Amino acid sequence: MSTASVPLPNWINYALLPLINLTLAFLVSGLVVWIIGENPWEALKLMLEGALGSGEGIGFTLFYATNFIFTGLSVAVAYHAGLFNIGSEGQAYLGGLGAALAALALDQYVPWYVTMPFAIMAAALFGAAWALIPAWLQAKRGSHIVITTIMFNFIGAALMVYLLVNVLIVPGKMAPETRTFLEGGQLPKLDWLIAMFGGKLGPAPFNVSFLIALVMCVLVWVLIWRTKLGYEMRTLGISRSAAAYAGIPYVKIVIITMLISGGLAGMMALNPVLGASARLQVEFVAGAGFVGIAVSLMGRNHPLGIVLAAILFGILYQGGAWLSFDMPNITREMIVVIQGLVILFAGALEFMCRPMIVRIYQTLTKA
Repeated sequence: MSTASVPLPNWINYALLPLINLTLAFLVSGLVVWIIGENPWEALKLMLEGALGSGEGIGFTLFYATNFIFTGLSVAVAYHAGLFNIGSEGQAYLGGLGAALAALALDQYVPWYVTMPFAIMAAALFGAAWALIPAWLQAKRGSHIVITTIMFNFIGAALMVYLLVNVLIVPGKMAPETRTFLEGGQLPKLDWLIAMFGGKLGPAPFNVSFLIALVMCVLVWVLIWRTKLGYEMRTLGISRSAAAYAGIPYVKIVIITMLISGGLAGMMALNPVLGASARLQVEFVAGAGFVGIAVSLMGRNHPLGIVLAAILFGILYQGGAWLSFDMPNITREMIVVIQGLVILFAGALEFMCRPMIVRIYQTLTKA
């Protein structure tokens, strides 16, 4: 029997294997740091200090993690239905457009807590709309979802540049961005949350969108494991033929799944657009859509795992910036290498250690 088909306890699948892969990633990263002449242990301490050693550092870490939670959920929802949505980047772009339009329309008239639900709905609707065409092409024409979604990333980026340069730009300004939202269009910071633990948030843009992301985690868990729709999605993801035999409509489930996935990706824009910069800018997504793929895989497509994996990548982003400042030999490119190694071991090589673990587990259980 192949080791891939040998059942293992959940604590091995969801805890031990990811921990082993993560440890290997950091060991290889430490070797890279040592080769360039720096102390790996000191580098690790500096990274953790920068990410978790102060209220400001924690704020930046959770700010980055918020982006990755949304995009990780987006990938996970599609994955459960057997779809690989690589278009979270483009869907987040369009979500930013929706959120910005809501803020621009309402920020002069109502407080932020009135603007917020409209911005959430607009971001989700625009993100879902950008996922609709790839979903329809997959469901009705058989066009592979990977190809169509990744191409729509480029179309979305080009569309955003056009709108910011020609339509939404502030007259007389060179920068391709909207005007700054008034207070009624800005999500407040969660400085009170950091203060509860004795820290000071400082300039970190950690904001209410983090709480929205946690709410979405709960809703996704309920959707996937506690609803009929979630059962149909998981059945389709396991076996399309079994789903058809059970009377589950393929076209309907594919389109609904991608609409939900695109909506979650679109909501990622709330964090940088309404929470951090208070305006819509070019490249605000900053690769979070692609990081979401690794976050989802590392979190085993479960909301709790996604939160933990997102925080890990938040630590890598914030701690990496701190590390490159204190250790100039470790450049920003080196930090990207470390992040890439984590993605490699947690994603592409996630089952590399499984055969060994299976053999050890079988030996111990037979003894």
